[in-house]
Amino acid sequence: MTEGAVTPKLVSLSWPLVAGNLLQTFYNLADMFWVGRVGPEAVAAVSLMFPTAWMFVSVAMGVTAAAVALVSQHVGAGDDRSAERVVGQTLLLAVGVGVLLGIVGYLGRHPLLALIGAQGRVYTEALAYAEVLFVTLPFTFVFFAFRAVLRGAGDTRTAMWLVVVSAGLNVVLDPIFILGWGWVEPMGTRGAAVATLLARIVAAVAGLAILLHGGWGARLRLPDLRPDPTLLRKLVGVGYPATLDGLARSFAAVALAALVARFGAVATAAYGIGLRLMSVSWTVSGAVGQAAATGVGQNLGADTPDRAAEVTWKATAGTMAILGAAGAVVWAVPAAFMRVFIDDAAVVDAGVEMLTIVAPFWAFLGGLMVIQGAFRGAGRTRVSMALSLISRWVVRFPAAFVLAYVLSWGVTGLWWSLSLSGVVTFVVGCLWFLRGGWRSAVVESDGTNEEGGENGEDGADGAAADGEESPSTAD
Repeated sequence: MTEGAVTPKLVSLSWPLVAGNLLQTFYNLADMFWVGRVGPEAVAAVSLMFPTAWMFVSVAMGVTAAAVALVSQHVGAGDDRSAERVVGQTLLLAVGVGVLLGIVGYLGRHPLLALIGAQGRVYTEALAYAEVLFVTLPFTFVFFAFRAVLRGAGDTRTAMWLVVVSAGLNVVLDPIFILGWGWVEPMGTRGAAVATLLARIVAAVAGLAILLHGGWGARLRLPDLRPDPTLLRKLVGVGYPATLDGLARSFAAVALAALVARFGAVATAAYGIGLRLMSVSWTVSGAVGQAAATGVGQNLGADTPDRAAEVTWKATAGTMAILGAAGAVVWAVPAAFMRVFIDDAAVVDAGVEMLTIVAPFWAFLGGLMVIQGAFRGAGRTRVSMALSLISRWVVRFPAAFVLAYVLSWGVTGLWWSLSLSGVVTFVVGCLWFLRGGWRSAVVESDGTNEEGGENGEDGADGAAADGEESPSTAD
């Protein structure tokens, strides 16, 4: 990324990331498609649990960010043995945190569902989904850790193929467990969670087998699973900014979902489907944000900040052009996209209203994610986090409350808050980037950067975090 034409290199760097993110999104869309055959209450239940579940999973962003940073540093230094120790401690931390959060979520499932506004049949369906989903968390954390250590070692394709297998299995199992087939009784929303659990178990076991084999650049040695307090503290210290960022976004998504739930099952179901459609745009912008982070980081390291800026603006413009076109298509025929998931006329109408308001602004939401990726690549992880907080807590959530309740726009006000936050924060992000403070955020010769991280870890962890499961956590 430090020489030659910028655009072809951006495309070359971005497309495998886009492919992986799209597969992950397909994983989520399959659940919504088959749950839509059960009824609007089932769709509403899964819609409520989607951001809630990712509130827990966002903690894994810190684990994976730290793993990428430390494994890549050791591999780059030729110290494979230290990289192997990081692999072992990363898996140990992932399992421990995953089990802990799974237990906490399962024990607190009833007050949690009440807090986010689930009622009646929606509450029952959401509870059936949540009880299985919290059991899935440890396996999900292991899979995330596997992807992170392989990426740190320079192998992104193996993880992508494992996503193909996992997503494909989930798609096959969804109709069997949701609607029933042969000896399998229909389970509804619980069936969607069971399908996800089985797919995650397969992915986690396959990932562990690959790491034990060690032929793909990262190796797991069983003695390295013995707790190493120093290394565990290092992983936590490097990864916590990404965790805080992910939690802030997830809490905001849960808060907005709770506001939507106050308007009933129809609005909640429409919101869930609209969110899945929007997640396709995040797969693109999240992946390009990762590519921008790489390009900015490399060019600042090569002392070519002007080229770093060129990478950022071209990545942003390209992303906005693609998402602008996609948003225009969805805006033109919103009902057609809604009917892919559900035939209920009331939900389709509510979804049409949401998509008509939000789709024209997808480009701004995506452009913001690319700008954030550029800041992370420069090591300015706190700026990127600040933009997330501004988008969700300074603009979106207050605007949602004012428009929906104070001005009595109802659920329409919630849709406008999504669009408004995207435009306002994109403008803020561009102005912040134009100030140029990021140009000095490079790793110094003494091993520190302006963010205070040693050996550039702050920047590395931010670059790793950008786009990590972003389609699911971004909103």
